[in-house]
Amino acid sequence: MRTKIFYDAEFTGLHQSTTLISLALCADDGREFYAEFSDFNREQCDDWIQSHVLSLTCWANQADVVPFNKKEGDLHLCFGNSSFVKSALLEWLSNFDEIEIWADCLAWDWVLFCELFGGAFSLPKQIFYMPFDLLMFFKEKGLDADTPRIAFAKKHGVVFEQGELHNALFDARLAKICHGLLASSNTRHLKL
Repeated sequence: MRTKIFYDAEFTGLHQSTTLISLALCADDGREFYAEFSDFNREQCDDWIQSHVLSLTCWANQADVVPFNKKEGDLHLCFGNSSFVKSALLEWLSNFDEIEIWADCLAWDWVLFCELFGGAFSLPKQIFYMPFDLLMFFKEKGLDADTPRIAFAKKHGVVFEQGELHNALFDARLAKICHGLLASSNTRHLKL
C-alpha cells in the first residue's frame, strides 16, 4: 500500500518563471518535511507575496542563516539552495517504499515539485507518477471545490492552535486533515 504524502509549496507568483520559496510534505504516518529555499527570485515577490508568504517563513527572510538539514522528532527541517534542499528531500523520501502525493489545487505546486528533480521523468522511483488533487475530492463529496479549508476543518471539530494559510507546512497539514475528514465520511455529501 502506498504512503499518502500531503504536499504544499509556496512560490514567487503565478507565472512561468516562478521559483520555490518553501515546500512541505506530511506523510499519513506522521513524518513531515519542511524546507525553505535561499535561492528563490526575490525580484518576483510582489506586495502580496511579501505580506502573505514571506512574512510566514522562518529563515528565508534572514540574510545570515547558513544552510542546515536537521530533524526535530518526526519533523525534518531544511534551509538552503535548491540543490541542497533536493538532496535533503531525496534522503527523506528514501524512507518510503511507495508514495502517493496529494495536494490542494496542485497545478503549480506539482510542476515545481517535478522541476526540483529535473522534470517528471526524474522523480524518485517510489513516487507514483500521477498526483491526486484534494479539490477534486471535495467535489466528489458534493462540496464546492473552493470550500474554505480551515472553515471546513473547524466545522468538523478540528482546533488550530497555530499556523496560517500560505505557510507550506500549515497548508500541507491542513490538506492532510481535510483528506482525513473527507475519506472518513460515509456519505457523499458533507456539510460546510
